[in-house]
Amino acid sequence: MSGCSSTSNSAPASDPEAGKNYISYNGTEPENPLIPGDTTESGGVKVIGALFRGLVEYDPKTGEPHNAVAQSIRTTDNKVFTITVAPGWTFHDGTPVTSQSFVDAWNFTAYAPNHMAGASFLNHIQGYTDVHPSDTAPQPPATTMSGLRVVDDHTFTVTLSAPFSTFTTQLGYAAFFPLPKSFFTDRKGYEAHPIGDGPFQFVSRQVGHNIMMSRYEKFGGAVKPKIDGVEFRFYPTLEDAYAAVKANKLDYLEIIPDSALKGELYKKELAGRSLTQTYLGVQSISFPLYDPRYRNPQLRQALSMAIDRQYVINTVFDGDKQIADGLVPPSVPGRIPNQCGELCTYQPQKAKQLFDATGFQGPIELTSNNDSANQDWMEATCKTITAALGRECHFAPVPTLGEFRTMIDDRKITGIYRSGWVADYPAMEDFLEPIYRTNAAVNGTTYSDPKVDALFDQAAAAPTQDQVHALYQQAERQILQDMPAIPFWFQTVQAGWSSRLHNVTVTPFRELDLFSVTADKK
Repeated sequence: MSGCSSTSNSAPASDPEAGKNYISYNGTEPENPLIPGDTTESGGVKVIGALFRGLVEYDPKTGEPHNAVAQSIRTTDNKVFTITVAPGWTFHDGTPVTSQSFVDAWNFTAYAPNHMAGASFLNHIQGYTDVHPSDTAPQPPATTMSGLRVVDDHTFTVTLSAPFSTFTTQLGYAAFFPLPKSFFTDRKGYEAHPIGDGPFQFVSRQVGHNIMMSRYEKFGGAVKPKIDGVEFRFYPTLEDAYAAVKANKLDYLEIIPDSALKGELYKKELAGRSLTQTYLGVQSISFPLYDPRYRNPQLRQALSMAIDRQYVINTVFDGDKQIADGLVPPSVPGRIPNQCGELCTYQPQKAKQLFDATGFQGPIELTSNNDSANQDWMEATCKTITAALGRECHFAPVPTLGEFRTMIDDRKITGIYRSGWVADYPAMEDFLEPIYRTNAAVNGTTYSDPKVDALFDQAAAAPTQDQVHALYQQAERQILQDMPAIPFWFQTVQAGWSSRLHNVTVTPFRELDLFSVTADKK
């Protein structure tokens, strides 16, 4: 993989784009090579989103979907879709974006031997199980999905295995992006120099330091970026990144470290160049259910009730978080409050009684990547667990998000781990199926419940939105009883930027809108 962990102790010292209005944007090292179908974690998705554009894109203020590369998406039954690709879109190598670009990319992503992390996002397409009977299938019976058919260069049809009302909304996610012909003839060449169809084109990558992109002047979208380019920059710690943005040496920081949140220090140190804003995300901690120690749901429920969420939020974040009462955050269509009930409240006596009855042995370990401000709140969480249960709890950090995600994907996590989720698209389905369906794309816990899978299937086929929502609500309640993950808080972004930036808009997905932002030349 080219997405290795950082070994550097500082960000790049040189500025190769001096004199232009490039901006620097702090992030985390992408876990995998920059292939859309192999990118599911936030660090990589942010980079992929600059390199590519899909059939659908999301409004930077509301998150609502609207057509991008698609000229039209038509269906009468939410099962068969006719998609027309708008003319004039090209990849960064000058080749046209066609119907085949999407069909080939989707088939590649879905084909099990390619081991793409986002494969299961395509599981609604007819023929998916023929190309992906299991994650370990050595030679599936088919190499392409029967539900995809190219009509001509600008038209293709998609037939799903059953009606799925969220499909059009889903098409703006990275797993559905197109790929150029050159990817299929020279994958190593592509990984060294990715080629997308988005607003920015790849310039260079220095693993552990940065990824440089420049504006693609032939971008096919109606709205063009105003900046010349963007550097995704990786710092060893969030405190280093904060110091850089405070000194105007970094242009945008999407997460303020805990040390600057206390007493709202960042509002003073970044006066006039910071914001606090809710977004479509939830913070949780999850259990590696492949470890027999965590298989008892009563243990998981006990640990949830042993956490004094308000204490952690008050101590670490000056109260600037909303306690999660379920898995789906506010503003998502169909979401209802208090799905978790008392399981997401601080109940130390009940927690200890339930915990003691499980016979759990040994200390309790919490773990997370440590390159984006997690240590303080996880240590505070451990403190409340120890107080409630009388059992030692400690925090075991992993240096980078890339290493952390690899450990999760390889089933090597041994502790209870951080599992925040930011919406891929604004739907209840996105907060449930990709994480909790059996063998789903980011189901790092290995959670599996046939009752939940059946509810997902029923929701996908439901004829009305009210029925869709009711079924997902039922699935959410069942998952919370099983408690493979403990909801903690609904996400709020605190962001800061340099004095060079203007017109800063943060999307509902916590990302800087690279189309509206402007910057003074260096």
